[in-house]
Amino acid sequence: MSVTRKSFGKTKDGREADIYSFENKNGMVVEVTNFGVTIVKVIVPDRNGKKDDIVLGYDTIDGYFGNGSFFGSTIGPSANRIANASFTVDGERYQLPVNDGNNNLHSDYELGYHKMLWDAVIKDDNSVQFSLEDQDGNMGFPGNKKIELTVALTDENELKLIYHAESDKNTLINMTNHSYFNLAGHNAAPILEHKLCILASAYTPVVPGAIPTGEIAPVVGTPFDFTKPVAIGARIETENEQLKIGQGYDHNWVVDNFDGSIRKIAEVTEENSGRTMEVYTDQPGVQFYAGNCIAPVTGKSGAAYGKRSGFALETQVFPNSVNQENFPNAIFGPGKDYNTTTIYKFSW
Repeated sequence: MSVTRKSFGKTKDGREADIYSFENKNGMVVEVTNFGVTIVKVIVPDRNGKKDDIVLGYDTIDGYFGNGSFFGSTIGPSANRIANASFTVDGERYQLPVNDGNNNLHSDYELGYHKMLWDAVIKDDNSVQFSLEDQDGNMGFPGNKKIELTVALTDENELKLIYHAESDKNTLINMTNHSYFNLAGHNAAPILEHKLCILASAYTPVVPGAIPTGEIAPVVGTPFDFTKPVAIGARIETENEQLKIGQGYDHNWVVDNFDGSIRKIAEVTEENSGRTMEVYTDQPGVQFYAGNCIAPVTGKSGAAYGKRSGFALETQVFPNSVNQENFPNAIFGPGKDYNTTTIYKFSW
């Protein structure tokens, strides 16, 4: 097991960014840059030993300056959507950037954590700790915050993301990673034949604009039932109002039996390669996004990415939880640090 560091180019303001490469004993390789703690590559063998990069992204840092689809991005301080781009904490109302209709999406396109240059320290032979400080009022969020994200690769083929945050004021913190996976290879055909299982018997329906209604609805009898493995494309074009709103799957699933412990919540298999990805988390929700709105763009090695070229499984507290009393709490501050772990585990 080893971690190496090399230059990844310069940020827009001329600072040097680095990329960290992890390799385990099984030939799995992960590359992460401290520009946005962005996952640039995940290279995994198939059942015949052929290695493919299975995450969408760009060859150079310049591609990530735009990155409208958030390929590989660490999203913070708040992932997903917030209704009317505002929320109230301790009786004070906070206004966020209006950047998705009337709402806020992923904090801020240019100022969010996915566009910040993080400090980085190689902790040991399989992990790097990334950190930043975020000032009170930045992007409209209260609190001086210290954020840490430890990225590790194990010999059990686990890509671990361990988040920690502290704030001197109560504030909204709901981070995630926005990697898009295609287990056949980042430059392969769309992900419609991948078989997905989500261990969730309910989801949160949305109104136009993708804000949850507040309802926690059963998936049984709907195209949202992935409690047993089903091809992503099997029902994605079904006549269904929720699928129409999301242009396909772009919804939050409610993890069964949530108790704050790390547990398996999802599994995806690509049968031709034999690759499987399991997702483990201590979060109450996961946003499954089928890549419905990936704009045509040239990615790594000249790959042509487009609609449904990859899928995302974004572990999280539910979207707009801060404005929904019956949703899990996403407020952290003095005496209540933010701590969460997500693991993507691969086999072939």
